[in-house]
Amino acid sequence: MSVQRSLIAPTAHPRLEDALRQKLQHRAETAGSLGELEPLAVRLGLIQNSLKPRLKSPQLVVFAGDHGLVVDGLSTRGDSTSQQVTHLLAGRLPMAVFSFIQGMGLTVVDAGLAETMSPYPSLLQRKIGFGTRSARSGPAMSIDQAHAAIRAGMEIADSLSGNVLACAGIGVGAHESASLVLSRLADIPLRDLTISGPDMPPDALAQTMVVLQSTQGRHRDVTDPVEVLAAFGGFEVATMVGAMLVAASKRHLIMVDGLPACAALLVAARISAPVTDYVVFCRSHGHRGLDHALNLFRASALLELGMESTDGTGSTLAWPLVHSAAALLTQVAEGEDAGPTLPSTTTLPTLDTPVEADFGSSTRP
Repeated sequence: MSVQRSLIAPTAHPRLEDALRQKLQHRAETAGSLGELEPLAVRLGLIQNSLKPRLKSPQLVVFAGDHGLVVDGLSTRGDSTSQQVTHLLAGRLPMAVFSFIQGMGLTVVDAGLAETMSPYPSLLQRKIGFGTRSARSGPAMSIDQAHAAIRAGMEIADSLSGNVLACAGIGVGAHESASLVLSRLADIPLRDLTISGPDMPPDALAQTMVVLQSTQGRHRDVTDPVEVLAAFGGFEVATMVGAMLVAASKRHLIMVDGLPACAALLVAARISAPVTDYVVFCRSHGHRGLDHALNLFRASALLELGMESTDGTGSTLAWPLVHSAAALLTQVAEGEDAGPTLPSTTTLPTLDTPVEADFGSSTRP
């Protein structure tokens, strides 16, 4: 698929939506209401254009990259990005265990680690550069690098099996980079996206805000979505943008987990607004900035478990819920006629009249 365009059809279809709701209501007469599972099931039906949505071979893809802001004064704690990736590949993080027991494929993409990783079966090398440059002194990446990363994400999504893509981004400085992207594109105060919670040390917040505000000022005139992405980084976000665009164009479900994934979704939505029709949201921690990002999409996470874990963990736990919602429509209740996959009187939308997305577009979701 060309990096210059992505053909994504909106999922809105009133007749199909009515048919899906009627089907669920018929089952509720004997089985009772299943609350929030039912609107989720309707959404899955609309995504797949079917009364019987079938989800198969879910894939969790974790995009990893390093950020030049970290070497330019950004306060950091904990493991390096390469150490996080090593722990994940070795199965030392809950996310790896949960994905395995839930039957989710797990792939880690080196989109721009500062180090060279040893080969590993579930590690995909798509390095655009050895970390982005410092956005405080210039663009984090060139426009050509941003396009190369988006193309890499497109190729990754196009090659994956199944029809469910769970996306998460990790890397030291990834949340701060994502905050800069979200703040500029959505006009959200940078502090609201940066503060993690009431326990964030004031000195750490003050130091981070000095770095981020000077970075924001350095690129004050940048508004085009891909130029914003290039200005603030990171490689993991840019690669996710391409993956989301292709997944939506194939009518696949996209599970978005974490602030970097929300930043990627917002850039993708500026390129092609209907991409948000294909998304459900997950969360792996209580970072306050993520609350503001979810509010931007008028969404909430599928599960709120009070975790403080690596982005991507929440999607592994939400997947059984999503799979169960689809089963409400695909698994025939006792005594029910299996019926058609599509309502007989419904003419469904096709990709003959898609929404055409151009990288220069600034359409808002």
